[in-house]
Amino acid sequence: MRKFLALFFAAVCVSAACAQSPLEGKRIAVFGDSYVRNHREPVENTWHYKFAKKHGMEYFNHGRNGNCVAMDRARFGEAMYKRYTELPDSLDCILLIAGHNDAALLDSVGIDNYRLRLSELCNGLIERYPQANILFFTCWNGAGFDHKKFRQVVDATIDVCGRYSIPVFDAARRGNIYAHSDAFRAVYFQNNGIKDHAHLNAKGHDRFLPVAEAFILPYLTY
Repeated sequence: MRKFLALFFAAVCVSAACAQSPLEGKRIAVFGDSYVRNHREPVENTWHYKFAKKHGMEYFNHGRNGNCVAMDRARFGEAMYKRYTELPDSLDCILLIAGHNDAALLDSVGIDNYRLRLSELCNGLIERYPQANILFFTCWNGAGFDHKKFRQVVDATIDVCGRYSIPVFDAARRGNIYAHSDAFRAVYFQNNGIKDHAHLNAKGHDRFLPVAEAFILPYLTY
């Protein structure tokens, strides 16, 4: 009996190990700013890269440090509402991770302009990729979030994307990343969190991965 049970559980384990994810071979592009590019650390450390590899997906990273949704920047290139045309064809999933730089520069960008350009980006992606699942992740919740311009950008993102039925993960309010805490950033952010309120280190990405994965998976049924 013991031998039978041992063989049975071994067979179950082998079957589970060999089972392919339903996302195997699907094409996922991650588009955005330094949250996507991962600033000064390897892309392979990011939660989105690890998500794609876990599920056997073909991964494309189109992050650019300093990039905005709504405003061109001489050093950091065209705004995302224009730059999305560089994404590959035939994508199954697109993750947008953006808004931090627009919030930091909101006096120059303008909240109405942000809403307009985000609307153009949403519409452009839907028209180009009608079969893809498009999801948006906001920036983190930093110090003084309620009184600064980050809240305006996060709320505008939720509203505008909602008009296009694009699901938004409000990482500022629903994430497990406490970017407002010096002690937290010292553990989970690049450069030990010193003068960095945006960029996770490998440990931080591992912390956020299961939260992001739980949000993404219900939308990726093929």
